[in-house]
Amino acid sequence: MFTFNHFSFNVFDLEKSLKFYDEALGLKPVRTHEAKDGSFKLVFLGDGETDFRLELTWLKDRDKPYDLGECEYHLALDTPDIEASHKKHKEMGAICYENEGMGVYFISDPDGYWIEIVPRR
Repeated sequence: MFTFNHFSFNVFDLEKSLKFYDEALGLKPVRTHEAKDGSFKLVFLGDGETDFRLELTWLKDRDKPYDLGECEYHLALDTPDIEASHKKHKEMGAICYENEGMGVYFISDPDGYWIEIVPRR
């Protein structure tokens, strides 16, 4: 039997990403790990309700943003108030795609990762 533990995104600017995930989604750091030599840092974000974690991986020697290809993957979060969430994300300029027929939309983080926002059912 397996259960979900975490999902990881590599990020170019850790502080910018931490600010985005806090402001856009209310995700807060719950655990960090830093390499003894300072070559990388892991920050695990949590939602305060579930045990699922989003791991942000920062590499010290990375000198350019990541190439995400066609970005044919995404992380999904649900919300009890899709209208308020949509308004907030629109004001942030974070919405990158909307599927009104399904009642969902996507936001893009500072590195270009897509996060689907779905209404809690």
